[in-house]
Amino acid sequence: MIVVVTGANGFIGRHLVRDQLSRGRVVRAVDQTVARLEELKSMPGLELVKADVRDERGMEAVVAGTDVVFHLASAHLSVTISEKDYWDVNHDATRRLVRLSREAGVRRFVYCSSVGVYGEVQHPPADEESPCRPDLVYEKTKLAAEQAVMEYAGATRYPVVIVRPVWVYGPGCPRTEKLFRAIGSGRFVFAGDGRAMRHCIYIDDMLAAFELCANHPNAPGKVFIFGDHGAVPVRELVRNIADVIGAPPPKLSVPLWAFKPLCTVVERAFALFRLEPPLSKRSLKFFTNNTSFDIGKARRELGFEPRVALRDGLFATYEVLRRSRTTIRPDSRASA
Repeated sequence: MIVVVTGANGFIGRHLVRDQLSRGRVVRAVDQTVARLEELKSMPGLELVKADVRDERGMEAVVAGTDVVFHLASAHLSVTISEKDYWDVNHDATRRLVRLSREAGVRRFVYCSSVGVYGEVQHPPADEESPCRPDLVYEKTKLAAEQAVMEYAGATRYPVVIVRPVWVYGPGCPRTEKLFRAIGSGRFVFAGDGRAMRHCIYIDDMLAAFELCANHPNAPGKVFIFGDHGAVPVRELVRNIADVIGAPPPKLSVPLWAFKPLCTVVERAFALFRLEPPLSKRSLKFFTNNTSFDIGKARRELGFEPRVALRDGLFATYEVLRRSRTTIRPDSRASA
């Protein structure tokens, strides 16, 4: 089997490339830069491809002769790129790529979207039928791409699968490492009371979900949410991280009425210099959105079952950071 992974240089993409190689597949790992994939070059079957998903001719060559396309590439967390770039990458390129994949004879197209398409979840836990009310450009473009993929599939009967992961964490995730470091150094501050729900999934369980979407006979033509056993309050998530790394649980909090305008001011100020801000409207959602979801559909139709409990996943992540001598706490073993 020959598979394509776009966005291969990102956190999830790198893990997916490694996982597919370990299954004996040939993997075309596609990204604008592939520097983080160099460590996998010794694994048989890896083809590194520097390409922009917006390049139609280049992507036509990439998908030729392949069996499955995992489309993960997207404009994601950056607040310094334009709204047009979000639409070009997340929507327009996806719409072209699904067409190119069908024309090339690719047997299945797996599109990685996001639970961000729901916006603010009104009645948690949400499921695949819950209304989507995205308010950030990233969320809007991901939902529009979903719709474009499903419309094309409906018109052509092409086998596509839409994947909506919750927050995927694990070794190599910059967001996870940033959170560990803030808690370990005592710099973490709650915005609000910390009661908002956060749903997570460890990277190994997410890789199992991708494999099901690529091969299970029930998957084509459907949308699936993937998460672990259930959401936890932000305060509980943070306390678990503190326990795992041996740090005092953070207690300091700032009222939301003060934090919201601060995020807006910081985001706008940093945007003037085209720099990524330490605070943004997107980071505020970590404390305000109830990202609690029902994974019952994936369980019933695909036999998906998360195997890694939250605390176990956090501990496994920390162990990798510790072994890599990444500094999480000033006095931690990781910095010894």
